[in-house]
Amino acid sequence: MSVRVAVVTLSDSASMGKREDRSGPEVEQILREAGGFAVVKTQVLPDDQDRIAMLLKKLCDSGDVDLVITTGGTGLYPRDVTPEATRLVIDREVPGIPELMRLEGLKSTPRAALSRGIAGIRGKTLIVNLPGSLKGVSESLGAILPILVHAVEKVSGDPRPCGETE
Repeated sequence: MSVRVAVVTLSDSASMGKREDRSGPEVEQILREAGGFAVVKTQVLPDDQDRIAMLLKKLCDSGDVDLVITTGGTGLYPRDVTPEATRLVIDREVPGIPELMRLEGLKSTPRAALSRGIAGIRGKTLIVNLPGSLKGVSESLGAILPILVHAVEKVSGDPRPCGETE
C-alpha cells in the first residue's frame, strides 16, 4: 500500500514569505526515505484556526489523501492553534500517536512535554500534528513511522486482525 499524504505547514512567518518553510520539506524527505508514502499535496497556511480547520476538512473529505501531517502550531504561543483546529474536524482522537511522539522527544529534551499536538481520524483519513522544529519533526515522525502504514490501513477499513497484518 502506498499511503497518499498531504503535508501542511502552519506558520504565520512562512505563509507570508518572511522565512523559509523547512519543516514541511523535512517531513517529505523523511517519508520519501522511509518508502511506502507518496506526498500528493503540500501547503503552507498561517496560524488561523478557521483556515486550518477548513483545509483539514477539505483534504480529508476529498478522498485524495489517506494521511494529513501538519507541522507547526502545537506549542504554547497564543497563535499556536493547530490542535484546536484539528479537534474541530476529527471524529475520533488517537491519543497513543502523540504520546509516542512526546515520549521520543523527552529522550532529548524535557521541552517535548510542551508539545500539544494531537492525532485523530476524520472519515477514512488520519491526521497527525507534528511540532514545527526540524528536530521535533525528525524525532516525532521517526517515533511513529513504524506504525503509520498500519494505522492508515485500519482507518481505511482493513478488516484483518492487527496481529495478522504485520
